[in-house]
Amino acid sequence: MTRIIQLVLSPLIALVVGVLLLGLSRKIIARIHRRYGPPIYQPVIDVIRMMSQRSISHGSLFDLGVVFALAGSLVTVMFIPLGGTQACQPFAHGVLCPLSSSGGLLVVMYLMLLGPLGLALGAGDSANPNASIGVSRKLLLALAYEVPFLLVILAVMSHYETISLTEIVARQQQAGWGALSVPLSAVAAFLILPAMLGVRPFDLVSAPQEIASGPMAEYGGRSLALIKLYGATHLFLVIALFVDLFLGGGVNLATFLLKMLIVFMAVEMINAVLPRVKIEDAIKFCWKWPAGLALLQMAITVLSKSG
Repeated sequence: MTRIIQLVLSPLIALVVGVLLLGLSRKIIARIHRRYGPPIYQPVIDVIRMMSQRSISHGSLFDLGVVFALAGSLVTVMFIPLGGTQACQPFAHGVLCPLSSSGGLLVVMYLMLLGPLGLALGAGDSANPNASIGVSRKLLLALAYEVPFLLVILAVMSHYETISLTEIVARQQQAGWGALSVPLSAVAAFLILPAMLGVRPFDLVSAPQEIASGPMAEYGGRSLALIKLYGATHLFLVIALFVDLFLGGGVNLATFLLKMLIVFMAVEMINAVLPRVKIEDAIKFCWKWPAGLALLQMAITVLSKSG
């Protein structure tokens, strides 16, 4: 019964918090730009309105790609500890991680590819040139940040000598945050956060001024609402993973969400002030600084373990 409750609550929390973070993002950027901005709950209104609208289909793959992307993100959330370390007692210890013993970081790394892949397959079926350009940019950007992301994950797993994300969180709560134990990996992970989230200066995939929202150009109605929910879940997933890897997770759900909010605010400050870069510049940046820092941390970790 406990496992069933966790299976329901984990994706539900990810959806609700992710949607609210999307609304908070628009509010923060508006305030920085000296505008009032929409209310924080505006994405909720948008999703409800789009759900009531009619959507146009370009084929079964066009429709199923969005469902595939959202389902992949929701499943991945179930592998992420949302506070605490005792997965069997979620209400006593504030823990929500129903699939904590089912593969850890290795499974998370593979499942995180399902969302972009589903969106790319669906958008590619629309035969819209703007969508095709957006998909091409998405795949290139994923190639750019996946290299340092893999090095970051390898350094963390080597340092803690485990692939279990729950165990990594538990050891941080006993011996200190990962940001202090593997600082170069933490910096590298933070540098690629905007790229993983697709926000400025790496908002190349949608780029409304250039390619009319890219992969989303042909989507509308319920399909567009599902894409918004996928974006909210992906936002929650990426920041939650960063908190678990480098900030010690949370003693309970409240402290976990507070740490997520702090990381989110830091990313939004970057999003609000930096201009968009070209795709070639994004690749050069990710393969130079984050990848270099992560590789250096990996070398330090291996040498310290062998010594």
